[in-house]
Amino acid sequence: MILDGSRPDSITAAARTLRAGGLLGLPTETVYGLAANAQSDGAVAQIFAAKGRPSDHPLIVHVADASAIAHFASAVPAFAQALVDAFWPGPLTLILPRRPGVASAATGGQDSVGLRCPAHPVAHALLRACAAQGDDATLGGPAVWGVAAPSANRFGRVSPTTAQHVQTELGNDLLVLDGGPCAVGIESTIVDCTRGVPVLLRPGAISRAQITAVMAAYGLHLLSKEELPEHTPRASGTLLTHYAPNAKVRLMDAKALQAGLEVLGPNAAHLAVYARTPLRAASVLVRRMPDDASATAAELFATLRAFDDAGAQLIWIETPPNTPDWEGVRDRLQRAAA
Repeated sequence: MILDGSRPDSITAAARTLRAGGLLGLPTETVYGLAANAQSDGAVAQIFAAKGRPSDHPLIVHVADASAIAHFASAVPAFAQALVDAFWPGPLTLILPRRPGVASAATGGQDSVGLRCPAHPVAHALLRACAAQGDDATLGGPAVWGVAAPSANRFGRVSPTTAQHVQTELGNDLLVLDGGPCAVGIESTIVDCTRGVPVLLRPGAISRAQITAVMAAYGLHLLSKEELPEHTPRASGTLLTHYAPNAKVRLMDAKALQAGLEVLGPNAAHLAVYARTPLRAASVLVRRMPDDASATAAELFATLRAFDDAGAQLIWIETPPNTPDWEGVRDRLQRAAA
């Protein structure tokens, strides 16, 4: 069932579902999440079951504001706090040392926890409603709320960016708050803050350059996980293969794309193409990729889903530019094609 997330009664119904231990499709600015009470092992287990996700693959815990950090994290390094101050609410997840006994199932049993404060009015209203006292004392729940919310799709598949995507993927019985299409369109940037220096685990809309600018005041450099591979925490969306549509994805440059289309000619049935460069193609489903990285991110997963819906069996995508602003899109496409 899809509810209008702009309505107060929808927020109330959704909060009641979470307080009662149920699952919810939740809009954020990145993608739609499959949400449950992060502090209930039973509720979190339903997320893993619904997604077909391994229970040791950690989930990100979403909080209403920075005041909730102390409930979940045992320590917050100064540079991590600076990132919170600069980018929360927003598409940035920080990996911090976890307080013992808190959200163990949501973190896959690790001694670290991924925390994010989403910048979406519906998500924020829901988190506030969950923390408020319910009129039914049995559903009141804890005063500090965290919602575990991985992307609301089957494990490894394309993330949903509309409420309808969630319903199509997980069925009509799931309650979904409709907050409109996701503005960012790809999952949050993840920075590990557990090892004394910031380490980028997953690129996203918050760029390396933005993080580096904040870290300069602390004399720190943002490292890649390859530069500090020892004891890297497991984190969401970092598996080699991820974000994959049903169709096989292949990345190629514009010249190879055009050559392939010319070789196939009229025999290019069930092929879809997503490219920035204008191409000569007959009888092929072609969608123009925006020249801007942010605009591409916003439509990327919806485009892959649309190609699947059109019956494409093979998707050829022009490789994004090797520039910092395209890093998040490149990451998602490389994993989709792996």
